[in-house]
Amino acid sequence: GAKGCEVIVSGKLRAQRAKSMKFKDGYMISSGHPREEYVDSAVRHVLMRQGVLGVKVSIMLAHDPTGKTGPKNPQPDMVTVLEPKETPVPLPMPKAKEGLED
Repeated sequence: GAKGCEVIVSGKLRAQRAKSMKFKDGYMISSGHPREEYVDSAVRHVLMRQGVLGVKVSIMLAHDPTGKTGPKNPQPDMVTVLEPKETPVPLPMPKAKEGLED
C-alpha cells in the first residue's frame, strides 16, 4: 500500500570523501500539511569502521477511507470526475415575425 518511497544514504561511501546518495521511486510529496499525514519517515545511524553512515527512509502512504493502512483524509488536490447528468434540452421558441402585429 505505498505510493512512493525515498531512501537517502549519506556518509563515507567507498571513498574518503563523504557523499550523499538518493534513491526515489513512485509519487512523493515533500511540502505542506499533507506531508505530515501521508509521509512516514525514519532516520538511523550506522557505525562503520571508516565512520558513521546515515540512512533516511521516507514512505508515502496511500489514502485509505477506513484509516487502517493509511490516512483517512483525502489529499486536497484529489479530483473526482462525475458523469454528466442527463437533462432535457429545451427547444428554442420560434421568433415572432416583424410587421404582423395587430
